[in-house]
Amino acid sequence: MEMKRYNLAVLGISESHWTEAGQKRLATGEMLVYSDYEEDNAPHTQGVALMLSKVARNALVGWESHGSRIIKASFKTKKEGILMNIIQCYAPTNDSNDDIIDQFYERLQSVIEKCPRKDLTILMGDLNAKVGIDNTGYEDILGRHGLGERNKNGERFANLCAFNKLVIGGTIFPHKRTHKATWISPDHTFENQIDHICINKKFRRTMEDVRISRGADVASDHHQVVIN
Repeated sequence: MEMKRYNLAVLGISESHWTEAGQKRLATGEMLVYSDYEEDNAPHTQGVALMLSKVARNALVGWESHGSRIIKASFKTKKEGILMNIIQCYAPTNDSNDDIIDQFYERLQSVIEKCPRKDLTILMGDLNAKVGIDNTGYEDILGRHGLGERNKNGERFANLCAFNKLVIGGTIFPHKRTHKATWISPDHTFENQIDHICINKKFRRTMEDVRISRGADVASDHHQVVIN
């Protein structure tokens, strides 16, 4: 399993395609918590999940389902009184209806602002957002190591991160393009950086690296993004 191969404590999954919300213990010892549409007859088109290693499972304080695009889990840390909140999400695509995008960002903002400021908060997932190389006006949360040009979703995502003081990790560290592009087109002609991992600025120094693991077998046109 890729979790053990890459020694991951928590693995975020977007487009899980399960229905409803729940949790299950896997035969290998990991725990899966998942969130999707609340309706029984809903389409299997979205869904988000978090897979927890045994260590993460033992540190789990609780988790919350926020529909088919957002899930949050909280974990104890070694620092007394400080939790780590992980929010996994799957954003609408850049060409989605504005109302759908608005609804997603309003819900995501609501989840983020409920995380106490003293806690470590990580926001990650398929944001379908290109934030680009130019960090003018966003120097506090964006580095200059992104890819391409910012699109509409990228603007929305960058504004959310700026408002909540969340640093976008994939733009901070200098890597080759092959270790920055998170998505490749079906015909392999172009690639983008649309999956992201962010951390609140207060804990920026705890983030040692963010890069792509191209060798990971994730059965997807997306590459696995890893934070240390």
